[in-house]
Amino acid sequence: MVAVVVTRNRRELLEECLRAVLAQTHPPDRVLVVDNVSSDGTPDMVRERFPDVDLERLERNDGAAGGFHEGIRAGMDRGCEWLWLMDDDTVPAPDALEQLLRPLDDLGDLPVPSLLASKVVWTDGTLHPKNLPWARLDEGSIEAFVSAADRRLVLLRVASWVSILVSCEAVEEHGLPLKHYFIWGEDGEWTARLLKHGTGYMVPASVVHHKTPQKVSVHREGSDQYYFEVRNKLYQLRGDSWFRKEKIHLTLSMVMGAGQYLVRERFAPRALALLLRAVRDGLRRPAT
Repeated sequence: MVAVVVTRNRRELLEECLRAVLAQTHPPDRVLVVDNVSSDGTPDMVRERFPDVDLERLERNDGAAGGFHEGIRAGMDRGCEWLWLMDDDTVPAPDALEQLLRPLDDLGDLPVPSLLASKVVWTDGTLHPKNLPWARLDEGSIEAFVSAADRRLVLLRVASWVSILVSCEAVEEHGLPLKHYFIWGEDGEWTARLLKHGTGYMVPASVVHHKTPQKVSVHREGSDQYYFEVRNKLYQLRGDSWFRKEKIHLTLSMVMGAGQYLVRERFAPRALALLLRAVRDGLRRPAT
């Protein structure tokens, strides 16, 4: 098993993350750090303080999408059955990986999963709103949902980069994250692709802390993140990772979010320009 951590200019957070990963009650076989061209001394810190950790430094910053694309590829090249993926602001509890693996020994009649996800909490111990599980409750899955609940698992439709255990076999079948997403929603697209016809579970006994500065973030006028959110939702609507009914939900959330954004920014010209640019680019570029 290979743990993959993607980082950029968050040296102190990365150090805390790596110490927690290496202190696991069931440690991974190898740990790989993918550095998205950090300029804060991250590579030197990894080499000096974590000599047993593999370091792969990218030549350019391709965002989380590019970082996990390369990290998953590199992890697969090292030979593995499972990949444990996380952002650098993830701090797993000491038994997080052990608890993620435990259901694999007691699935009973449940399908073998392509993905297992941890429960994500903020620094105050409450569920992190950015990483809430999207439970799978589509037609035909209710019985499976109840069976999973009997084993203290939550049947998932999508997950985030904050501590997921992914089958290398599923990666071989469904491919890598899409680099051109850069940031925002690339984890949702990729895990939705893996789980469209596959199985994923959240394991509530596996707990990680997601150390974001705020519990809830708000996109501001001119925010690149909001540009990527809108553009990438359009990419997803044009792609094949979601069922048609699910795309209706994505469309509604995008439209409602755009309305809230414009009202909050009082229809400022820069906000309107950013939204129009995101729509233009999301419709113009190929959703591959």
